[in-house]
Amino acid sequence: MTASADFLKDPLSLFDIRGKVAVVTGASGAFGALAVQVLAGAGAKVAAVAGNAEALAETASTARALCAEVLTIKARPTDEGACEDIVAETVKAFGGLDILVVASGKNDVAKIVDMAPRRFLDVMDANVTQSWLMARAAGKQMLAQGRGGKIVLMSSARGKLGHPAGYSAYCASKSAIDGITRALGCEWGNTGITVNAIAPTVFRSPLTAWMFEDTERAQEVRKGFLARVPKGRLGEPQDLAGPLLFLVSRASDFYTGHILDADGGYTAG
Repeated sequence: MTASADFLKDPLSLFDIRGKVAVVTGASGAFGALAVQVLAGAGAKVAAVAGNAEALAETASTARALCAEVLTIKARPTDEGACEDIVAETVKAFGGLDILVVASGKNDVAKIVDMAPRRFLDVMDANVTQSWLMARAAGKQMLAQGRGGKIVLMSSARGKLGHPAGYSAYCASKSAIDGITRALGCEWGNTGITVNAIAPTVFRSPLTAWMFEDTERAQEVRKGFLARVPKGRLGEPQDLAGPLLFLVSRASDFYTGHILDADGGYTAG
């Protein structure tokens, strides 16, 4: 066995992130809270970042129950200074930065003729500009450390597909996230920093809980949606947990600029 094949003695070591330092923005949201818990459960030190103090405290409490080191930062990545401060506070507390997960963002659904330009720009700012700023701030720290790092952005099936119900802002923003992911994957390709994105479709969360119910409306919506999903079901939180752990661990060292479709095959057909 060659040195490069030493992992075969313990393949699960490829997914070991114990002791790594992670920042998760949008930690009060469904995916952000899940990311905090997954990374904490896997042994990382996590800075959980969100503007909703009450929800942030709940996320942190759940993660700390896993005997994890969790720092809470009440902030939103709204501008360059805020993003730099998030990284600086994390480094001060934990001594460095290895992982960034950007789970913050928003949607605003309206037909284009009914949507004021300001609303469109607000979605682009929350989903695109803030992701770019956080990646920039984290990347600067990772480059200075010289030991690489893992950046995971949040895309969507809507980055590839349109939607008839007034998603012009959201679809545009997620297409932009795909572009940023590919561009930074190329830009930082030889630095040890990987930049990838997870692109889910409908997953169980407080916002989508109604779609999982047995009401007539939910059943009708599901029937139409699932006709496009080869796996024949909606997404569950664990369907995002596995891809996330892969993308923040050594297992994904050869993957960068990649959009991982967590969609049950929705975008395949």
